Amino acid sequence: MKAPISDIFFDLDHTLWDFEKNSALTFEVIFKNKNISIGLPTFLDAYIPLNYQYWERFRKGEITQQELRIGRLRDSFLALQYPVTDELLLELSQQYIENLPNHNYLFDGALEILDYLSTKYKLHIITNGFDQVQTRKIENSGLTKYFQTVTNSEMAGVKKPDPLIFEYALQQAQAEKTSSIMIGDCIDADVKGAMGCGIDAILFHQENCAEVGIKQIKHLVELKNYL
Repeated sequence: MKAPISDIFFDLDHTLWDFEKNSALTFEVIFKNKNISIGLPTFLDAYIPLNYQYWERFRKGEITQQELRIGRLRDSFLALQYPVTDELLLELSQQYIENLPNHNYLFDGALEILDYLSTKYKLHIITNGFDQVQTRKIENSGLTKYFQTVTNSEMAGVKKPDPLIFEYALQQAQAEKTSSIMIGDCIDADVKGAMGCGIDAILFHQENCAEVGIKQIKHLVELKNYL
């Protein structure tokens, strides 16, 4: 018989914290400060898919943190044929990281579902994001009070979906696999990563996912149907 759930592990970016919205607001600020004469929608059309590709490569260990931060910007400007110097790329990269946690929109229903779940379960975060940035996001968006532990890839030394980050998070939380569940937006890193480690999982995705046999929600409040 399956043990009742006692511990819930959340991803942060794209699951609770609205990365795309906050990222767009950050670029709006730094482009204005640096007089970058590209329309924001035009830039984001190039940047968003490139950022996703760079994160995939970073998750697989193919590139370093610095290559991720610089490369996604460099390739975006190249795609738009907008000339930028190496010095400007470095400055934009640094300003982006510094300013990103200053914008803290959460997904609709995030606080409602956390208020609901926190009275019934122990809540935790597992994120592939960088320690300093993720800590500021959690603090600035008012999420700190909900979570008993936060595990990031820098602490664990590996990234989702590596089983070791889930093992590390379980140890930090003093939780058991059979009584835990993972909730995240990435089917490979969050859902299949957790399930491959023996942890149940729910995919949060605002569009239908064709994967069979995976529990899915389109709105965070729908977690009440499972928990």
